[in-house]
Amino acid sequence: MSVAEIKMNDSDSIVEITAMEHIFSAQKEAYVTQAEWDMSERKKRLTQFKTAFLANKEALVTAVSEDYGHRSRYDTLIADILPTVAQFNYTLSRVAKWMKPTRRSPGLLLAPASVTIHYQPVGVVGIVVPWNFPINLAIVPLITSIAAGNRAMLKMSEFTPKTNQVLKKIIESVFDSKDVAIVEGEMALSAAFTKLPFDHLLFTGSTVVGKHVMRAAADNLTPVTLELGGKSPVIVAPDIDIKTAVNRIMLGKSLNAGQICVAPDYILCPRAKVDEFVSEYRKEFNRRYPAAMDNDDYTNIVDDRQYARLKSWLEDATQRGAKVETMQSGSSCDDQKHRMLPHLLLDTNEDMQLMQDEIFGPLLPILPYDSIDDAICYIKARPHPLALYIMSFDDATQQKIQRETISGGVAINDTIMHVAAEDAPFGGVGSAGMGHYHGIEGFRTFSKSKTILKQGKFHSTRFVHAPYGNLIQKIILKFFLR
Repeated sequence: MSVAEIKMNDSDSIVEITAMEHIFSAQKEAYVTQAEWDMSERKKRLTQFKTAFLANKEALVTAVSEDYGHRSRYDTLIADILPTVAQFNYTLSRVAKWMKPTRRSPGLLLAPASVTIHYQPVGVVGIVVPWNFPINLAIVPLITSIAAGNRAMLKMSEFTPKTNQVLKKIIESVFDSKDVAIVEGEMALSAAFTKLPFDHLLFTGSTVVGKHVMRAAADNLTPVTLELGGKSPVIVAPDIDIKTAVNRIMLGKSLNAGQICVAPDYILCPRAKVDEFVSEYRKEFNRRYPAAMDNDDYTNIVDDRQYARLKSWLEDATQRGAKVETMQSGSSCDDQKHRMLPHLLLDTNEDMQLMQDEIFGPLLPILPYDSIDDAICYIKARPHPLALYIMSFDDATQQKIQRETISGGVAINDTIMHVAAEDAPFGGVGSAGMGHYHGIEGFRTFSKSKTILKQGKFHSTRFVHAPYGNLIQKIILKFFLR
């Protein structure tokens, strides 16, 4: 979307988009005209960035909480600050190794030529940041993009304005806008951002919006990495103790009040153990979050719109016959604070909205099954999830589920923590996304892997020059075409 496509009475959008386009042009020019950052320059920039980030740690924690109305300090420290600092340290210790050309075999046909792969920055990277982890999901991909030598622009969520301002202050203290810049704005600017001819675009958000992003990027043939979501299931296998399963599941559904793309979306539980699961979940939640409606360790729903959506889905499920189990007597929702405690739902069906779309909040359907094959078939009949969780200590059960299902990632006897594995790629599959970042895969996502073939004085290719049909060519064809 260009300025010409914005209605003339939307003057704020016109100004924002014009400024954004100027930043983009400056970054493209800098990429073309300025020398590529060498290893020492990349490490210097990342080190300065880390120092500024840590200096503003408390300001970030406060800002996110203000954006949410209340967000647990430890939710921010554990899920936003800690992974970001870990990514700084991890990348700084490895970027020199990642940048080195790698040798590949030329194969017998091209011997004795050499083949190497050189990793060059792609240019200007666009990063679209969601509201649920606005620090982690902005800075972690940015770190990797800088390590790959790129310029970058971040489109921050309009729902985290206070956090955005702190991040903007940090970035502007380290980088010129021609190198790294943050832009803010609502729907018109978001659409215009994804239409810019980036050299790579990373989007984290819903599957519905992800389709629009990919459509916009297609006009410029911009490569995309889409980190989407979907309904990530948990299979509670027959062999595992329910108390253990609940203990392993709860962090993934209670951290950030379940507003996580890889949060457990629904539970597949042996039919005979459903009641025990509900009872144990309630008991464990109240142990971890006593007086949860006023407990500072528990996070609010981010805003009125998301809160209203979750309440409407809960009401829809109830009207369609779901049985709702709450964590405490009395109200489990606060309309003023938009705080919602976990609600376990039994007797759900496919007509309910929460069984069709990603929940992204503290509603948790419990689906009974009679055999592990039934549970696997249920998952396979639906779009591939971003994450799959297996609660089982039986190796054969673990292997069977892994073998027979497809998902972006798997965690066994844990939830969400596979995302924290710094040295492993993270990404979705199918409607849950495409592409990877984290680890060396992230570096390569934001790099052009350029193949360089080098011949020496002995030039083997001369044997396949015209005129054709000589004895050497016949021998070569006979040898290789077999």
